[in-house]
Amino acid sequence: MSGGAEVVVGAVAYTANVVPIWEGIKEYFAGSPAPMDFVLFSNYERQVDALVAGHIDIAWNTNVAWVRASRRTDGAARPLAMRDTDLAFQTFMIARAGAGIDGLESCKGRRVALGSRDSGQARILPLHFLQREGIEASDVELVIFDSDVGKHGDTGRSDLDALRAVLDDQADVAAVGGNTWQALLAAGDETVAALTVAWESEPYNHCNFTAMPSLSDERAEAWVSHLLDMDWDNPDHRPILEMEGLREWKRPELSGYDSLIEAMAAQGIADGW
Repeated sequence: MSGGAEVVVGAVAYTANVVPIWEGIKEYFAGSPAPMDFVLFSNYERQVDALVAGHIDIAWNTNVAWVRASRRTDGAARPLAMRDTDLAFQTFMIARAGAGIDGLESCKGRRVALGSRDSGQARILPLHFLQREGIEASDVELVIFDSDVGKHGDTGRSDLDALRAVLDDQADVAAVGGNTWQALLAAGDETVAALTVAWESEPYNHCNFTAMPSLSDERAEAWVSHLLDMDWDNPDHRPILEMEGLREWKRPELSGYDSLIEAMAAQGIADGW
């Protein structure tokens, strides 16, 4: 039997398989103590607006959207759950093999390709990691690709544009999300055969399900508990988990957002671009 009013979840339509993912999740929740429906948005700014305004109960947010939601609500927004893969995101600096780039310090004086201004993995955090190494933006030649702004790097397009710049000798090194690089390797993409990882960051957090206090603890816990029951070994559940890029849903761990919170504050983009 249904547990009452549907929980409304927001997600951003950054790729064609978003619809089957959420249709599958909705079906999984049907008849549970926390039935749900979903609403798709064209960008994360609209989604955060809808969450704060109470038009949706839960938002499936990127790390950048999470930081903005938390800031806008003075910390009232709360994370509910994450993917196991959201706890181990990384940024890779990719260069041509033999180019003499090994570590961040060797990026100084080089052409550094970065992704979209709202991409944590391909721009915001790379700038932060460079500065932490003592390398300011003025110490490198930035090659910027503002592709798919509003999607927070989820499409991976700006990562791929940055990699292409290295291949085309328009840049010496590119900052990309580790997931994008690993997907290219797994696919056996021959275009990356001449490239190598020159540096990789420590792990940091990516997405989480974010809710406002208007969603009661009882409804939130019912929804999260059912979400956590999705089982990789269940053939009915696995296709959804595979499409969404995880093996297991997890309770949130917030320390992995610290570097992004610091970076967004330092770059003056915590509240706007």
